Amino acid sequence: MTTETVRRRDSERTRANIVAVATKEFANKGYAGARVDEIAAKTHTTKRMIYYYYGDKDGLYEAVLETSYGKIRRLEQRVTHIEDDPVTAIRQLAEITFDHHDRNPDFIRIVAGENILKGAHIKNSAAVQELGSPAVDILGRILEVGRDRGIFRTDVDALDVHLAISSFCFFRVANRYTFKTLFDRDLTAPDQRTTQRKMLGDMIVAYLTDTGIIVDAVIEATPPPSTAT
Repeated sequence: MTTETVRRRDSERTRANIVAVATKEFANKGYAGARVDEIAAKTHTTKRMIYYYYGDKDGLYEAVLETSYGKIRRLEQRVTHIEDDPVTAIRQLAEITFDHHDRNPDFIRIVAGENILKGAHIKNSAAVQELGSPAVDILGRILEVGRDRGIFRTDVDALDVHLAISSFCFFRVANRYTFKTLFDRDLTAPDQRTTQRKMLGDMIVAYLTDTGIIVDAVIEATPPPSTAT
């Protein structure tokens, strides 16, 4: 192993550690509350080194956003059975999103914080914006296969499904504390997690496979009401 290889790997480890610690800081304290000095101290580096890698606080925050969104996008690419079983594929995708959000509450806080900022940093990051395409692409392919086989309804697009899946997964983590206080139910408790994970898949599959074919057939086969008096 060359000296240059060792140096490059050390640099990659340092950057990964900085982003991991920064993710916690931004998630817990928000963009405004997080301090680069504290991140430097917790990573045993220096503020100067962080600025060397990321330019400034904005650059570091954008790196956190890119890493956070990149993780879920990579997981989505693991969906199988797209070509031979789109129903299984869409359920897998829903479950992957559910599991990721359940295990990564910092991601939820980061996204919530960026929305409070009206997406200011995402607007300035082409790299983060490009991470939306993989989610739409894989969903679009699943829906296309399902429609071609007459399994899925035709009046829904990939963003509709992405919205439905993401909303369910995001809400149960982001609102767990207020929900618990108001309804005395912990949405992240193990028994609730199992029920909700299956519920999400069932709802998405039921919606997509509601093609209206059976209902239309029943209507066509039903004779009109008699007008005799």
